[in-house]
Order: sequence, then structure tokens, then C-alpha cells
Amino acid sequence: MDCIIIDDEKMARVIIKTLCDQVNSLNLVHEFSNAIQAIKYLNEHKVDLVFLDIHMPNFSGLDFVKTIKNPPKIIFTTSDPQFAIKAFEYDFIVDYLLKPIELQRFEKAIKKVETQLFFQRQTSQKSELDLINEFYVNIDRRLIKIDLHSIYLIEAKGDYIHIKTEDGNYVVHSTLKKIEEKLPDSLFLKVHRSYLINVKKIIDIEDNSVLIKKDLVPVSRSKRNELMKRLDLL
Repeated sequence: MDCIIIDDEKMARVIIKTLCDQVNSLNLVHEFSNAIQAIKYLNEHKVDLVFLDIHMPNFSGLDFVKTIKNPPKIIFTTSDPQFAIKAFEYDFIVDYLLKPIELQRFEKAIKKVETQLFFQRQTSQKSELDLINEFYVNIDRRLIKIDLHSIYLIEAKGDYIHIKTEDGNYVVHSTLKKIEEKLPDSLFLKVHRSYLINVKKIIDIEDNSVLIKKDLVPVSRSKRNELMKRLDLL
């Protein structure tokens, strides 16, 4: 998880950074001494988690919470316990850590974030799949319905695409880009300029190719890392 620290005290930032270094799932990408700088950063960069102090001069942690748009998950890190109830009025605030922060308590907070993000992704993927479970293709003036989940491979050949499914194969006058826009990213991945695959249908991976059914599909170097990351989520 990519995270940032917002705290006006340098020593506090050093301590939280040290704690982050001891948790493998955390990737500290930046730290800030004031919340306004952090807001400018978050307007251009996406992170999963913010460690946020409450008492900061000019612009407090609570001011930050009220101002930020599309907030990531937030863990308050403070020496003041009096704002705990108020903080949890916001559903994106996951935990409230009192300084000095012990590693065991810190790890417990991170587990909460990981759990929330996992279920958030699951819900998002389910909603995405619910939006499109089937679509129609035009073949010889006939509209044929194709079940989204039955597709395992789509190959581009000139001005046509070959859609391979569990029920049969279809040749459609279209482009790979056009059909890619119709398919959910959570299920399909373009692994090569000529191939779209259903990542859940992969049988085997070897070097720069994947086996889907009886088809051996090349994977471009630029897509291999993305493919491996996607498999980690399955």
C-alpha cells in the first residue's frame, strides 16, 4: 500500500517512517510537515493510506479531513485522545493511534486498513461485473448474445477480432480496442497488442507466454509485470 505521513514534528515523522519500514505491505512515498502541501500532492497522486497528525499549526488534521476530496484511508497519529469520537464520524478514518505508538498496535491498525481495502475492491469488482454480464455482437446481420464469463481469449486479426468462448468461437468485424472498452478491467487484460485474455481462465504461465485452454498466448514485456500483479489479487 502506498502511504504518506502528515505531521509538523520531524521526530514524529521519523518514528512513523521507522514503523512503516517494519511492515512489508507499506510503501512510504512521501512525508509532509503541513497538510496544505499534502492536499496539493494528493490532487495529483493517488495513495492508499495517510498517517495524519491532528494538532498542526494553521491547518489541522481535522481541517484536512473536512477539505480533502476522494480521501484515501486515514489513520490519525496524535498524542491527544479527545478527538477520537469525532474522528470516527468519517468512514474513511480507519484508526486512531496515540503517541508513542507501539509496533504491535501499529500493525493492528494496518491490518484494519488492508481488510477494508480488500472488501472495497471485492465490492467494486462485483459491481463492475454486475453491470455487464453479457453483450451482443453483429455477425452476418444477426445479433448474437455472448456471455461475458464464457470468453477466455480475444485475438485481433486485421480488421476482425476472434472471440473464443466456452460455447464457441466468433469472428466479428471490430477492433481490439473497441471491445476492450466494453470489458471489465477486473476480469480482462490486454497482454499483447493482438490479444486480450480472461485472467481467470489462465492454466499456466511460462516465460513470456500464457496457456489458456489449448491456446498459447504471447505476453509482451511491458505487460508481464502488470499480469503478475493482477494474479496476486486472484
